Amino acid sequence: MSDRLILKLGGSVITDKSADCAINRDQLVSIARAIARARTDGIVIIHGAGSCGHPEAKRYHLDVGVVTGQNEGIYVTHRAVSRLNEEVVATLRGQGVAAIGVHPLHTAIADNGRLVNFECRHLETMLDLGMVPVIHGDVVMDLSKGACIVSGDQLVRYLAVGLGIRRVGLATDVPGVLDEGGVVSEITRDTIPTLRIGNSMHTDVTGGMRGKINELLELADAGIGSDIFHVSRVADFLAGAAHGGTTVRGNTA
Repeated sequence: MSDRLILKLGGSVITDKSADCAINRDQLVSIARAIARARTDGIVIIHGAGSCGHPEAKRYHLDVGVVTGQNEGIYVTHRAVSRLNEEVVATLRGQGVAAIGVHPLHTAIADNGRLVNFECRHLETMLDLGMVPVIHGDVVMDLSKGACIVSGDQLVRYLAVGLGIRRVGLATDVPGVLDEGGVVSEITRDTIPTLRIGNSMHTDVTGGMRGKINELLELADAGIGSDIFHVSRVADFLAGAAHGGTTVRGNTA
């Protein structure tokens, strides 16, 4: 449906990525209130893992994969990201949003680190019932590597296409994509070579800002634009208003 949208909350927005699973509850409440005031239907929320998952994934080398007899990292990492997901869902529900957690470990499959399948029919039904699915970056089974981490940004790309969503917004701890300190208003495949985009200074096994942009460019190739903005502008994005951030879109030519 054309009025459906994805709102992705960066892990650095809802956790302190320099600490061990330190959840930013004040920020979560602020976001939940903005969503509840704007709309409570037709939204799919995806959030990153932040400090609740990235350290565990790095400790167990899940970027390399998992072999028989060395699978403890799957449980430990999933437990960490699930804890954060429970907090996000509980905070949204506390503001009257009909949120429900959805765990990629249970419904997704990857191959060589890339998401290749995610069951969308139950998400469609949840949306039809007025529910708000809350999905998160997670460890999933991998056909080639045993297991891998699928980031929230990978989920954004895959589910926006799978659910036919036309509006995608990413709330971050910066006002948009920055190049020498200034916000880049628009990014396409033609303009990306001219930009100097760094990666996160924190532990992040999924590529930081550059990884995010790569996923969004693939989404733009599929005809779906996206917006990156500061978390304080969530209400503006939901209202379709200017947010002062970055738009990623396909080439016009």
